[in-house]
Amino acid sequence: MKSVGIIGSGNVGRALAHGFIKYGYSTMISSRNGETRKKLKDEFEDKLSVDTPENVSEQCEILVFAVKGNQAKEALTELGVSNLKGKTIIDTTNPIEDSAPENGVLRYTTSINKSLMEELQEIAPEAHFVKAFSCVGSLHMVDPKFESTPTMFICGNDPSAKLEVKEIIDQFGWEVEDMGAAEAARAIEPLAILWCIPGFIENSWNHALKLLKK
Repeated sequence: MKSVGIIGSGNVGRALAHGFIKYGYSTMISSRNGETRKKLKDEFEDKLSVDTPENVSEQCEILVFAVKGNQAKEALTELGVSNLKGKTIIDTTNPIEDSAPENGVLRYTTSINKSLMEELQEIAPEAHFVKAFSCVGSLHMVDPKFESTPTMFICGNDPSAKLEVKEIIDQFGWEVEDMGAAEAARAIEPLAILWCIPGFIENSWNHALKLLKK
């Protein structure tokens, strides 16, 4: 198995780190803050390594990009584009504004005709971005427990990278629906808006999306 590096130490990054550890991956997680790195070491004990984002991006073969969407472009640049060349990057980000939802509906910083992942791909054109884990909350990202298997929608330009990510998502208990090239992120990223509406309106967060086929 390839080594996995988590860029970001919030709920998403930590949830996925636990998943990678559970399924036997050599895993690192990162934070810029020294105090946060100490807390991560306590949380994960000796199950993974903790380092700075730059060091994790340099050392690991697969990266999970799990930072706040409105800070994503700056965070990606700070990793060092040369560290990302040829690597599969699982992009979990959504371009969510800091403003409060309007009647439960999040505001995005992007337009419908340009996704955040496309912007990230432009910053690091030799990296292989795959959108995934962006349409569900962190509580259900690993081993989701529902009456039927939910769908994880992915997209990206590199077929090999998507196959690599599909294998991970399969292990984590999802069915995968490949929606095509990076432009499909324009449709996938807004699914987070839909997913969040019941949470903001009814405080109901225990759901996931599924594509039904006939």
